[in-house]
Amino acid sequence: MKLLAGKVALITGGSRGIGASIVKKFAEQGAHVAFTYRSNEESANIVAAEAAALCEGVRVIGYKSDAASFDQTKELIENVMKEFGQIDVLVNNAGITRDNLLMRMTEEQWDDVIETNLKSLFNFTKNIMRPMLKAKSGSIINITSIVGVSGNAGQSNYSASKAGIIGFTKSMAYEVGSRNIRCNAVAPGFIDTEMTHALDEKLKETMVNNTALQRFGQAEEIANACLFLASDLSSYITAEVLMVTGGMR
Repeated sequence: MKLLAGKVALITGGSRGIGASIVKKFAEQGAHVAFTYRSNEESANIVAAEAAALCEGVRVIGYKSDAASFDQTKELIENVMKEFGQIDVLVNNAGITRDNLLMRMTEEQWDDVIETNLKSLFNFTKNIMRPMLKAKSGSIINITSIVGVSGNAGQSNYSASKAGIIGFTKSMAYEVGSRNIRCNAVAPGFIDTEMTHALDEKLKETMVNNTALQRFGQAEEIANACLFLASDLSSYITAEVLMVTGGMR
């Protein structure tokens, strides 16, 4: 029995990295999947085709949409509801970095990160409330980060956005828990994606040495954590932050 058979999941930022792995994992486990992407249509089409091939009968559709836009998000969710008839799982994954020391950080770098990483959370969660409340069921999974807990030099904007996600997650869990809607967060450590490929090799070595498992994580390992929180295996878990860091110090 597939863990997500009969469910419909909406995943933001699903055309690459962690988001693409979540799309594929959910489809593999029987979910119909809608996901958003901002610009790379070719990559989104490849992810959709690969995910749909993992499980017979599942539908996977990518939607071009700016997660930071409230109006685009509202329209997107209306379209997904028309296409699939329900949304059982929301994964707020869309995120960017614009790293710089605060003394050098521009207002644009700050605003870009907050709007994409944090405001998108408001946009999607608010607009998905009506169908989930009506169904009296749902699982919302927000992707935060280890730096939302620990902080990191040169990432004050990113760290602030990810810390905000944790507070938002816990608040939402208490707002909607009585309607059988769960809200949790997943906090990845350093994961082997395009975002970490650009890091200095010496910094990468230091990060690995500060991790109990002595390696970077894989995007699929974050997808596995999201699968658990999306499935009925986690039916009594809400308001939690699941740390997937390899034992990072």
